[in-house]
Amino acid sequence: MKKTLSIIGKIIAVLAIVIVLFLAIVFLVNIICNKMEQGKIESYGQFVTVDGKNMNVFIQGEGEETVVLLPGYGTATPALDFKLLIDELSPFYKVVAIEPFGYGLSDETDKERSTENIVSEMHEALQQLDIDKFTLMGHSIAGIYGLDYVNKYPNEVSAFVGIDSSVPTQPGMDVELPVKTFEFVEKSGLLRLIMKVSGDPYAGLAFDAQTVEQMKMISNKNMYNATTLNEMEHISSNFKGAQDLTFPKDLPLLLFVQANNAGVEGWIPLHEEQVKDSVYGKMIPMEGSHYLHHTQFKEIADNFRQFMKEAK
Repeated sequence: MKKTLSIIGKIIAVLAIVIVLFLAIVFLVNIICNKMEQGKIESYGQFVTVDGKNMNVFIQGEGEETVVLLPGYGTATPALDFKLLIDELSPFYKVVAIEPFGYGLSDETDKERSTENIVSEMHEALQQLDIDKFTLMGHSIAGIYGLDYVNKYPNEVSAFVGIDSSVPTQPGMDVELPVKTFEFVEKSGLLRLIMKVSGDPYAGLAFDAQTVEQMKMISNKNMYNATTLNEMEHISSNFKGAQDLTFPKDLPLLLFVQANNAGVEGWIPLHEEQVKDSVYGKMIPMEGSHYLHHTQFKEIADNFRQFMKEAK
């Protein structure tokens, strides 16, 4: 018995040493890679000063009408992630992609990531750019922030377009998310390893190689940073705070919705409910992943242009 226990103890000790060494190597590799990649990240867009910090904004196109793009939660490189859609829209519109604090090339912030603060910061960025009339087009959780925006600044928004946008009453948003776990995975370097072995998320998409390389490096820099983790902590309260809000009835409302979302019960009916009372409301189901703008960018741009002509 003693001999057996001794062998088991030695095995456990060896396994513990192996795990510690593995984590140490992963941690050091992540630090080295971060430093190497930092000098390879290329700047794009322009900075505007918001709350004393730099917020990055990318502008393309010179159209008379303006489209402002807002990213979904955790989209580490918003302006590059929207590139395919921007290229389709910019021949006809002035397209403005906002990178909120903690995203893209923007600074991080210690300010709480409540809807109120996020919307206020986006508004200030647009004010700095003298943009006071535009279509607001948002992906995923931007459906929550956009809903708040159009109610706070109704005279600025001429239409809202959702790209598989979140709905305040969708189920499952009242759960407590494992923020500490995500923080550990990021700080330990395990996140980089997980992303490396998970395969290429951009494989088969129309992004060019240089854009993909930049998105991957910026994702390694931004994913689960302190700012976006704080936003994760506020997700439940931000959804709850939007449950009494609706889009103004006279605001043109166009929702592109993933046709087969098995992860959220009643995904299509939830969006049908949002558009049913709108004077200019339309919902278009689309085949594809949650990131519809990665594969359906041409269809989104064409349908948007047609919708805006009809809404006028």
